[in-house]
Amino acid sequence: MRISTRPVSRASASSMVVAAALALVGVQAAGQTAAAATKEVPSVVTCTTANTKLTVTEVSRPINHLLLKATNTGTKPCYAYSAPYLRAGADAQAVMAWADETTPQAVVTLEPGRSAYAGVLTYSPDGEGGSTAKTLGVFLADRNGDAMAGEKTLNLPNGGVFFNSAATVTYWQDNAADALSW
Repeated sequence: MRISTRPVSRASASSMVVAAALALVGVQAAGQTAAAATKEVPSVVTCTTANTKLTVTEVSRPINHLLLKATNTGTKPCYAYSAPYLRAGADAQAVMAWADETTPQAVVTLEPGRSAYAGVLTYSPDGEGGSTAKTLGVFLADRNGDAMAGEKTLNLPNGGVFFNSAATVTYWQDNAADALSW
């Protein structure tokens, strides 16, 4: 009996050695693939006033609206979180309300050179009070939706724009049409 079990033991041992070697090669290959994939994927950062150019323009339609544009000027993709915090005029006591119905399904990611857009309703007949502001203060949001330091002050078109209590801003959108469609 020993004679017949011995070759089987060698065959089993050989199979185990081959299986172990193949498993080791597979693990090493998977590690190299993961390392290569990690090197190819650029890290994504938060859009800030340091890596993003902000502009504001008046639009013809819809009426009483502005278009805020954020363009990634950095070398890495950046996330435009939530909506911008806006102050109409230097003496504004509070930021504008966000239009919750404009929340996108995912965070807007800006590749270098690409832009995100937010629509700004400046006033409505339903709003109260109001005044003309010459500047728009913009704070960008962090991952938690909180305002980050580094306000950017933009000059408003036509020497100033009228705002009342109905002023509202959309969440960041990946195109201007969606930002102005509400």
